[in-house]
Amino acid sequence: MKPFFLFPGNISLRTALLLYMVTPLMIAIALFGALALRSMESRVEEQMKKDLELVARAIQLPLSYAIEQDSMLSMQHALESALAIGRIYSAYVYDQEGTEILRLGLEDPEPKTERLTELAADGENTGEYGRIAGRQVYSYFVPLTDRGGRILGLLHLTRRGKEFSDHIQLIRIRGGIILGALLITLSALVLLGHHRALGKHLKRLTESMSVIASGERSHRFRETGPREMVSLGISFNHMLNSIEEAEETLRRQQKKQELLERELRHSEKLAALGRLAAGTAHELGSPLSVISGKAQRALRENNLGENQKRAFEDIRKQVVRMDLIIRQLLDFSRRNPLRCSAAVPAQLMASVIAAVSEEAGFHTKKIRIRGPEEKKAFFMDTMRVQQALINLLRNAIQCAYAGEIEFCWQYEKKGIRFSVCDKGPGIAPEIRSEIFEPFFTTKPAGEGTGLGLSVVHTVAEEHGGFVALADNPGGGTCFHLFIPEQARKKENEAS
Repeated sequence: MKPFFLFPGNISLRTALLLYMVTPLMIAIALFGALALRSMESRVEEQMKKDLELVARAIQLPLSYAIEQDSMLSMQHALESALAIGRIYSAYVYDQEGTEILRLGLEDPEPKTERLTELAADGENTGEYGRIAGRQVYSYFVPLTDRGGRILGLLHLTRRGKEFSDHIQLIRIRGGIILGALLITLSALVLLGHHRALGKHLKRLTESMSVIASGERSHRFRETGPREMVSLGISFNHMLNSIEEAEETLRRQQKKQELLERELRHSEKLAALGRLAAGTAHELGSPLSVISGKAQRALRENNLGENQKRAFEDIRKQVVRMDLIIRQLLDFSRRNPLRCSAAVPAQLMASVIAAVSEEAGFHTKKIRIRGPEEKKAFFMDTMRVQQALINLLRNAIQCAYAGEIEFCWQYEKKGIRFSVCDKGPGIAPEIRSEIFEPFFTTKPAGEGTGLGLSVVHTVAEEHGGFVALADNPGGGTCFHLFIPEQARKKENEAS
């Protein structure tokens, strides 16, 4: 069912107030005003008739006496006194047969002799509308009697009908002016009330919406004004907060989704590279073992010359180097579950130093160890972490110009952090995002596989930690490997 009337969507609230509140109110006022004016017109008309009746009664006795005495002069004076009031149009005096005795004003009265005789015989005061000399008049008839009540004649007073209509028209004009002034005043009061109570607050709300639409999303509506506006402002600000929270949640979900997608692509790439690396290492392992064994047996011969011995020793060294590359490939391709055990950091660091001491001595690098004296053990995959630390130290030994390499560790609130700092050339900012990618290296061809830092990154992720790169305050690079406490607990329970 459709509503009785529809609220147009293209008009303002101010116009709607005028249309739906002021207009019906003014229509009601106009209707009541019209009824009141009509009643007033009737009363005015009656009052004007009574004025004429009063004049007639005032001269009724003098005229009756003048007719009884047959004094024309007295009758004339009486009629002149009536006309002098200014409300009489004409005056006539008739005898009891309806014959005119005296008249003042316009001539040729309309009433016929028969009508006058009838009115005189009736003996009642009578008023009626008629026409005299082509003009509408109101006639009032008063019988003239002697002292005994015998009818002597008839007094006929007239008043112009235009006086009635003019006076009524004047009342209508004044009523229209008053109604118009009332309409203007009421409209002004409604508009002023709308502005003070609602308009200025709606304007503030519109301005707030414009500010937010321009991009200032932190803007909020000032919650002041009438209770309804305060409630609307609270709801509006709550809506903005909800939108902002929803957008923030969406952004976090998008970032999380992007991170998961990157991790998935990275995992797929690592899995493919791991399968390739494992296959390559397996295929190269057996031939290298044969080459190493042959070279070792050849060195046992007594009849070898110096050049031959150096050649076989070079073969052995290159086989060792290739064996190291194979082990790195196997470490990279290995994705077995962590095998955690209790380890003391100081003992772990000692085993790491022992594994790289020969290489450090070859490059004339000194490794300085620094850590707390506390021998607190914690759970981790000792072999995997040891391999990661060896890779970090080898990377520092190969990159540092000279001087010491600092190898330190410390307990933190949620885990343990290992740090390896060198005084080498550092790593350019533009390639820092790529250094943990498999097979990425800055070393010349033949001097690096690009798997060392990738293995470190993999070990950190497997333990639920991270590896971070920072600049060494004294020049060079620092790598920080963090193993979190909660990861070790979960791993211990799993093992």
